[in-house]
Amino acid sequence: MKQDKLKRQTKKEPGEVKAPQVQVPVYWLETSDTVSRRYEFEPDGYLSVKVVNDSRPVYHRVVESFLNKFFPSGYPYSVNEGYLRYTQFRALQHMTSAALSVLSTQLNISGHFLTFLTPLQSLLFAAGLRPTPAQATAVSWILKDGMQHMGKLICSNLGARMDSEPKRWRILADVLYDLGTGLEVLSPLCPHLFLEVAGLGNFAKGMAVVAARATRLPIYSSFAKEGNLSDLFAKGEAISTLFNVVGLGVGIQLASTVCSSMQGKLIAGPLLSIIHVFSVVEEMRAAPINTLNPQRTAMIVADFLKTGKVSSPADLRYREDLLFPGRLIEDAGNVKVGRALHKVVKPSKLQEWKEIFPEEKFVLSHGNKWTDMLLEHNATAEDALRGWLVAAYATSMEKSFHEPSASMLQDAYNKMNSIFTPFLCELQAKGWHTDRFLDGTGSRFAF
Repeated sequence: MKQDKLKRQTKKEPGEVKAPQVQVPVYWLETSDTVSRRYEFEPDGYLSVKVVNDSRPVYHRVVESFLNKFFPSGYPYSVNEGYLRYTQFRALQHMTSAALSVLSTQLNISGHFLTFLTPLQSLLFAAGLRPTPAQATAVSWILKDGMQHMGKLICSNLGARMDSEPKRWRILADVLYDLGTGLEVLSPLCPHLFLEVAGLGNFAKGMAVVAARATRLPIYSSFAKEGNLSDLFAKGEAISTLFNVVGLGVGIQLASTVCSSMQGKLIAGPLLSIIHVFSVVEEMRAAPINTLNPQRTAMIVADFLKTGKVSSPADLRYREDLLFPGRLIEDAGNVKVGRALHKVVKPSKLQEWKEIFPEEKFVLSHGNKWTDMLLEHNATAEDALRGWLVAAYATSMEKSFHEPSASMLQDAYNKMNSIFTPFLCELQAKGWHTDRFLDGTGSRFAF
């Protein structure tokens, strides 16, 4: 009876109109010393932030506005160490690069180019054509620009090497760009060879463009900390655009003053090129690349054997050899990766190795000066690390006993197995990617 009574009391009357539910917005205020912000959740779930009161000096507000537009959201906590230094030198690099492009363009559109038309017209006449000066000009520009596309095609075959050593190839790209710009600047001094010199300059620039674009993504990826690669890429391109515009202004100013004569260009051009290359080297040194290649793997193994600790990408960034990355590291076993199988191991030795270590995807061949490591096609960075540790332990034991023994390799393998699991866990915790070993164009084998 009581239940029926309650039901009758809560029963809706036929003419009763239900009051609409009012959704109260969820918001709060956060106040610091000089700034008050209102945070509110929008109906679609997004959080909006509005400045209610800001009594900071104008300078601080301008800096914050600049950071919001040209730095990733959440900076500096959303990026890895070194991003600010990288961005500073990247801005200087783009400014000098744009200024150099103004100087080379100014010369290419000058009257020096017209002195080339006579030999080109003679060549076209010999081919049975009757070109006008305007047509000869168009043909020469097409031939010159075609060299740039040829450079792009040739450089596109080197993508695997760029994955392995993105820093080195990024520096090489800017050196090639400056070389191409220098050839364009010098082309008016030899008008009878204008097409050859300017075409070679464009060829170098074409290779530089491909190398610079191909290495951009792995470098940005090394700074991404919270899955914000797109934000990093967008803000990085915004900074590049801003300082390219600044560099164009600087280049125009130089072209109309200091560089109005050839002597001025020959002085300003090399100076800008030196600043340009120095900026690229410094920004590459600041980038903490977190993929494993032969050089970084050797450095990690050497540090681990010396100190028992695993180095992070930030620890190694200033120690990488950007010019000669293939140098051997004695403390890591003097391991060399990527030589052809038939040049390193005899078939009988290979069969013997696979019988002793059937589950491993690496083969070691100890020589007088170094130890060759060969990897199977499907070997990962973990397999490369296992092989490198075995080689390093075996080399260390050989130094202790002064002569190799039959059981030394087995002892080194057992020692590697005893420490590998905690070593790998610490390696991954430091931010290293162990799913792939980037050995460039090194040879691999398969049974």
